Amino acid sequence: MVDKTPKNEGLQLKREIGLIGGVAIVSGTMIGSGIFMSPQYVLAYVGSPGASMLIWFFSGVVALLAALSYTELGTIIPESGGEFTYILRIYGSFPAFFAAITFILLLKPSSIAAMSMTIAQYVMAPFYPGCPPPQLAVKCFAAFSILVVAITNILNVRFALRVQVIFLVAKVFSLTFIVIGGLVKVIQSSTVIEENFNIENAFQGTQFSLNTLGKALLQGLWSYAGWYNLNYVTEELNKPEVNLPRAVLIAISLVTTLYLLVNVSYLAVMTPKELVSSSAVAVTWGNKVLGSWGWVMSVAAALSAFGSLNGTFFSGGRVCFVAAREGHMPDILSMAHVHRLTPSPALIFTTIISLVVLIPGDFQSIVNYFSFSAWFFYAIVLSGLIYLKIKKKDLPRSYKVPIVIPILVLIAAIFLVLAPIIDNPQIEYLYVALFISSGIVLYIPFIHYKLCPRVLDKLTVFLQLFLEVAPADKNL
Repeated sequence: MVDKTPKNEGLQLKREIGLIGGVAIVSGTMIGSGIFMSPQYVLAYVGSPGASMLIWFFSGVVALLAALSYTELGTIIPESGGEFTYILRIYGSFPAFFAAITFILLLKPSSIAAMSMTIAQYVMAPFYPGCPPPQLAVKCFAAFSILVVAITNILNVRFALRVQVIFLVAKVFSLTFIVIGGLVKVIQSSTVIEENFNIENAFQGTQFSLNTLGKALLQGLWSYAGWYNLNYVTEELNKPEVNLPRAVLIAISLVTTLYLLVNVSYLAVMTPKELVSSSAVAVTWGNKVLGSWGWVMSVAAALSAFGSLNGTFFSGGRVCFVAAREGHMPDILSMAHVHRLTPSPALIFTTIISLVVLIPGDFQSIVNYFSFSAWFFYAIVLSGLIYLKIKKKDLPRSYKVPIVIPILVLIAAIFLVLAPIIDNPQIEYLYVALFISSGIVLYIPFIHYKLCPRVLDKLTVFLQLFLEVAPADKNL
């Protein structure tokens, strides 16, 4: 049997995250691959600059309202784990297990894979002007990026947070530079305003359909992915009842403003056709504005995506860690390093799954199916909050949102899940649904009846000694 450390002697993850660290995790994860990869897809789906700007604004509003709803949940249930923990506490073990395997085996690895591919695309772009780089080279560099971030997070929590803050400053500076460059272009050329920002021309060519609107919103919201990340590490956040809502408000307001201004800058420098056809929009912008120094934007975009990858990895490994601690994953994944106090087995497992997901995927399909699956579970969590607000009003909470806010976000989540399926059903959505429902095959024997092969106990003991890890308690 596995040696279990008594509760009063168990390890605990330290509360290393303050307000600045919280803002860095949320905004640093949000500002990453999306703003450098999604603008062309959003514009391609909706067909006009005006409609694409509305998509970016609405995506920011949805992300803010969803994050505020999650903030209330974070003060009612002050535990790490995000959606898995909330579904477990509100609905029970059975639906929580489906959330666990979906986030651990599909959503978080898909997000990490997409961000690593963005890094690789921008690093390779200057070496392949005018054509996309070879997929093999892109994926090899993407795998290298994942390994670097994994090692950083496994070694030290505080170091990973410092990396996050440093890269946040760098990426805000990069986006501010893009904004200033676009404003200069607008001032220099009045034709830009007439062509792209005149009310008559701005919405010309807009495509109206549930499918295009839904996919455009999924691409836009992908760029805001990270609004939920602080809820995954609540147990490592100092004064969560104070810092959680403050960090969310500061971070999402900052990111939404920057995104709108950056899209204005893109459209000030490029025509809609050039923007849609660009494989690396920041590089195209840099070549037009900076000329021979356009490669600088490629470096800036790669560094920005690296910071986002670091934040996603930091929070994503905690989902696996918490699910294992609650008995929904193997015991070894619930352990922390005895000296570094990092959930190293969970982080190593997340690394392996992310590398596997990286092999067959491409950026656009990963984002579409990631977002579709994610918003399905966001809808479940938001319905749980509405239930708590109606049936469990007396539960202590230091932060409240009006009930209309989670209701509005729930409606948006249902639309995002159903719109692409109703308007343009694709077999891939069925594959995702089958993957999620297949969890019942694992749940009945291993979670409900708690069957555990003896070889797994022996493997757990071996890995516990080899990785120098021990069981970790909750830090409430």
